[in-house]
Amino acid sequence: MAHAHTPDANIYYVPHSSRWPFLGSIGLFTTMIGVASWLNEVSWGKPTFFVGIAFLVAVLFGWFGDVIRESVRGHYNKQVDVSFRMGMVWFIFSEVMFFAAFFGALFYARQFALPWLGGDGDGVMTNALLWPDFSAAWPSSGPAGVGGSYETIPAWGLPLLNTLILLTSGSTVTAAHHALKGGHRKSLLFWLGITVLLGCTFLFFQAEEYIHAYTELNLTLGSGIYGSTFFMLTGFHGLHVTLGTLMLAIIWFRCLKGHFDKDNHFAFEAVAWYWHFVDVVWLGLFLFVYVL
Repeated sequence: MAHAHTPDANIYYVPHSSRWPFLGSIGLFTTMIGVASWLNEVSWGKPTFFVGIAFLVAVLFGWFGDVIRESVRGHYNKQVDVSFRMGMVWFIFSEVMFFAAFFGALFYARQFALPWLGGDGDGVMTNALLWPDFSAAWPSSGPAGVGGSYETIPAWGLPLLNTLILLTSGSTVTAAHHALKGGHRKSLLFWLGITVLLGCTFLFFQAEEYIHAYTELNLTLGSGIYGSTFFMLTGFHGLHVTLGTLMLAIIWFRCLKGHFDKDNHFAFEAVAWYWHFVDVVWLGLFLFVYVL
């Protein structure tokens, strides 16, 4: 991050008391109460959820605003920079574990649950007595045919296009990083802007894919184990792309205002790390959800 002056490297910055953690906990509590009530069809659940989300957005806006102001005023030194880097590494690790849980569910359903229900190994009597007509073929909505019949989305259409878009965006954000380290302001803004546009394009095509799945293919979140794992994986990835695109857009405006220089720009690096993580997750999704 850019500094107005260089603080003593041996003095760790101690932030002033902040109201944001307390307000953030209120926002999270309100959001969770809202979504739980909404899922249980309580009338006030949906508006409460959106109130909580709006409150959280306001808290994050204020909280990150304080951090940015502290950074550009030169309050942070190398020790703080290291702590920011460690925090981002652990955050991305937690995201890796988050997606590992859903990939694990997909793997378990395909490699263990379906063959067992189809009569493989110890499941022979389960198949013979409960589901004699069930064939353990993937994709499947399960032995009860939950959600009815559906069609899958071909890998070589929009999914392939979105893969190329995300891979290209990984290259453009890297080009922007090199431009920042080289002090080339115009190239930085150009390549970073292209990355934001590519992120928006990916989300547009993802929305088109979802509309096509729901309206024409009868592929929904309720389409058995295939539908649930498909939409959980692609949906949460789309949420992460949305978050990453917003962060890239904010970094673009910060670059426009001159908040970074070639030596101090961790905020840019953190967002670039996150964006590359999103790219890698999508490659796994494309391979294991669409292709195989």
